[in-house]
Amino acid sequence: MGVAAASVIVSAFAFFRLVFAPAGGLLVARLGERPVYLTGLLVVAASSFATAFAQSYGQLLLFRGLGGIGSTMFTVSAMALLVRLAPPSARGRVSSAYGSAFLIGGMVGPLLGGALAGLGLRAPFIVYGVALVLAALVVGIGLGGARLRPAPGQATRPTLTVRQALESPVYRAVLVSGAANGWTNFGVRMALLPLLAAAVLDQPWVAGAVLAVGAVGTAGTLQFSGRWVDRVGRRPLVIAGLLVMAASFGLLGMAQHPTMPTGAGLGLLFALSVTSGIGAGLVNPAQQAAVADVVGHDRNGGTVLSTFQMSQDGGAIVGPVLVGVVADAVGFEVAFAVTGLICLIGVLPWLRAPEPLERTT
Repeated sequence: MGVAAASVIVSAFAFFRLVFAPAGGLLVARLGERPVYLTGLLVVAASSFATAFAQSYGQLLLFRGLGGIGSTMFTVSAMALLVRLAPPSARGRVSSAYGSAFLIGGMVGPLLGGALAGLGLRAPFIVYGVALVLAALVVGIGLGGARLRPAPGQATRPTLTVRQALESPVYRAVLVSGAANGWTNFGVRMALLPLLAAAVLDQPWVAGAVLAVGAVGTAGTLQFSGRWVDRVGRRPLVIAGLLVMAASFGLLGMAQHPTMPTGAGLGLLFALSVTSGIGAGLVNPAQQAAVADVVGHDRNGGTVLSTFQMSQDGGAIVGPVLVGVVADAVGFEVAFAVTGLICLIGVLPWLRAPEPLERTT
């Protein structure tokens, strides 16, 4: 298949995540975090096994897309668990630890998958499915003795609706910044940055290396940003991270400027990729902690959490498409400048939002 058809496979996963997010939030509210988490992992495992043995493009599209349903189930339930189990004073550090684990998988997975591809393109999907089954066993055993549902006769937690959450300027701000973050880090970074890297230097290693150094920047920042989120607050970290992302992504297109020597362009590309990764490491734990502050550990906020996830997934779907159109029409410089502008738009609602971290003396 062509590049466009391959891109649709990637987008199908994100699209199913987006459309199933409300149902995922409702399932967490009704069934609890543990069963939804386990079911989600097993659904993605089944999707991965089915993808490995797909016999046509249509089957591949369907099987991979259905994996997005399971992905929504376990990511929403994981976030709900973080909200319930992490005390307010440690939410930044907990979100940072979770983000670090997710990032490690995102860095190691492609390397292992690329190595396994030598055994055939079906092999990585089989190994991925086995890994998900093992993850489900770990979650099932690890949470087996945890009381995550109210005891019989105990009052259930009140539910925070999306309409109620939207009354909070913090939640409104985090939806906007979440969309900007999804557009930039989960969309443009993954879809267009490798294309820009190939345009700067047409060598197979460049695209992967640019993504890797950005991940290193994020991983390094996450070692500190969680503590900063809990000490300084959520709002300053979100604003600072978005501004760093706006500057770095806004200038990335300059690496491919006609007057830029190839060596200088490559150096600028790597430097800005690391910088953008630092911005992502500031934004992500602060946003997750802010959402947790809005929900609180004594309320059920499954749909509130899934709506936040939808804002990020929506940005991740729309961003690469629109920025790709701009890149085709007027080039990478303008396309990445538009992405920088989106990050600045994400800052605006935070300028009027209060700090959600409640400090205790």
